Amino acid sequence: MSETAEPNVGTFTLGASPAALPATPIDVPEHEEWPLPNGFAWVFPGEGNSGGIRRPVIMADGFNLGRSELDKLYQGLEGGDFPFVSELRRRGRDVILLGFEERSASILDNAQAAVAAVMRANAEKQGDAPLVVGGFSMGGIVTRYALAKLETQRMHHQTALYFSYDSPHRGASIPVGVQAFSYFIPFPNDFARQMNSPAARQMLWRHYDKDTGKIGVAKERTEFLAALDRMGGWPRIPRTIAIANGRGDGIGLPEVTPGEIALRIDRIYPGTTFYTQAQGDDVTVAYLNRRLPQAEDTITTDGFPELDGAPGGTLHTYKILADAMKKLGGTVDLRHEEVCFVPSVSAVAIRDIETQADLYAKVDELPPEESELDDFVLSSTTTPHTGITEELCTWLLDRLPH
Repeated sequence: MSETAEPNVGTFTLGASPAALPATPIDVPEHEEWPLPNGFAWVFPGEGNSGGIRRPVIMADGFNLGRSELDKLYQGLEGGDFPFVSELRRRGRDVILLGFEERSASILDNAQAAVAAVMRANAEKQGDAPLVVGGFSMGGIVTRYALAKLETQRMHHQTALYFSYDSPHRGASIPVGVQAFSYFIPFPNDFARQMNSPAARQMLWRHYDKDTGKIGVAKERTEFLAALDRMGGWPRIPRTIAIANGRGDGIGLPEVTPGEIALRIDRIYPGTTFYTQAQGDDVTVAYLNRRLPQAEDTITTDGFPELDGAPGGTLHTYKILADAMKKLGGTVDLRHEEVCFVPSVSAVAIRDIETQADLYAKVDELPPEESELDDFVLSSTTTPHTGITEELCTWLLDRLPH
């Protein structure tokens, strides 16, 4: 260990696209690659399809740091409970996986790749079957913006169905204590770059500002929502549907009690402790401590709802952090591996997530027309963010245009 600083634990990132990689890697079939502005796509023809694009389904990658790894995205879509890509192809649909040169770049920049993918698919399409366009996590926001922009520009995107898969339409949540810790590491690091990236600032409900130490709505989020509003908010021509990995009965993660220790670290960053988010003002969510260079900080929130245990798709946020600490010789007391990342009400665009009542709303009992979407489904059990399940994928397959 360096005698001038704590070790750099920030080599990890928090992935937000299908990442349940199979125990045995799946071979990625032959495919064509399209270079696109700010991105690229892999094209997998449907069974029996040859020559040109037929019945295309464009699916955009989610949020992380760095270039999209479409081989991992493919395996995440195929290697879980349900072989999603194979089932689409079996039904005669060409699958176009859309990746980005930098997944943490501005949603507006990555939307250029989505626009280009839509236009190329239409240019090469055989027959008059319309497109299906959507994405996972951030990918659902990117494609939402891209289709709305094309409509604003009076360009015919020929898309009949837009879908999002656990996308944070009303914002996502990463505990602000964890965000703050990324900047507390006394080295430039991947985790801090991810937390401070344009996409993170645009998607997160509340962002910790590393320069001021203030917690609030990032300027980039305000600007993005204004840009989306200028495009009409949503594409209006296609049918719009959404999938949530969280439940719709108002039940979240019952084992996550507000205000409890989620993770305590010792040996390195000794005594650093993260607490599950509780309601109230001046609520401590993290105590940060390092020896070299010596520093400590207490992170508090005002007026937050109980986000960590809310109904929604989950991320193994604290497990990822604990594993990174253990690799460097730290000891950890890990009590809650996962927390809510995309609340159910956000994924189906039916409530904001500012208040306890809205965040824990029983979506199943709300009038469906209160959602901004035409149709949506929530998981019957709490599942990982963008987790591929037979229940959710079958619902989506049943709604594809003929």
